[in-house]
Amino acid sequence: MSIAHRIRVKSVEKRTDHWTRLNNTTLDWQRSDGRWQELQRETVDHGDGAAILLYDPQRRSVVLVRQLRYATFLNGNDELLIEVPAGLLDELSPEDCIRAEAEQEVGFRVRRPRAVFDAFMSPGSLTERVHCYVAEYDHHDRIGDGGGLAHEGEDIEVLELPFDDALAMVADGRIRDAKTIMLLQYAALNLMPRATLA
Repeated sequence: MSIAHRIRVKSVEKRTDHWTRLNNTTLDWQRSDGRWQELQRETVDHGDGAAILLYDPQRRSVVLVRQLRYATFLNGNDELLIEVPAGLLDELSPEDCIRAEAEQEVGFRVRRPRAVFDAFMSPGSLTERVHCYVAEYDHHDRIGDGGGLAHEGEDIEVLELPFDDALAMVADGRIRDAKTIMLLQYAALNLMPRATLA
C-alpha cells in the first residue's frame, strides 16, 4: 500500500556529497490517527548494492572474503570482516554488478546467478537496498586470484570454507555482516539443508 500521500517534504538540506550523500530532511508525516506531525530525518545515500553467495552443493563449501571495514572498526570490531562478495551497483544492473564483483574479489566467473531477495540493510538512516544472489560454483569457474582492486583500496583475502564451518562462524560471532548471515541462512534453508533421519 502506497504511503506517498502521507508524506509532505518541506525542505532538504544537503550536508555532504562525497562518496555518500548525507541529507537532513524536514517533512510532515500523516500519522495513523490522521494527524500531521513534523519530523526531521537524516539519510545517507551511496546507492544500491548487490551481494552473492557462491556455493558448491557437492562439496558443501562456500566462497567468502575477509577485508577491512573501517566503519566496523570504529564501532569496536578489531578484526577484518568476513563477508560474501558484494559491491555498489554504480549504474550497472544488479546481475552485472555481482558478476564483476565476484571476478574482482574472489576470482570466480559466475555461471548462473539467481536473485533470491533484496533487503534494506539499515532502514532507519540508509537508503541502500542490497540485491542478494546465489550461484553454484566449482573449480572450473576459477579464472583469477581475486583480491579486489588495489586502486579502490581493496585488500581482500579469499576464503573457501566448508558450509557448516561458515554457519558455525555465524553462531559464534566470527561472521557479523548482515547480508552474509542472511545469505548463509537462506542456503541452510533452501540450498544445502542437513539430511534428516526418516
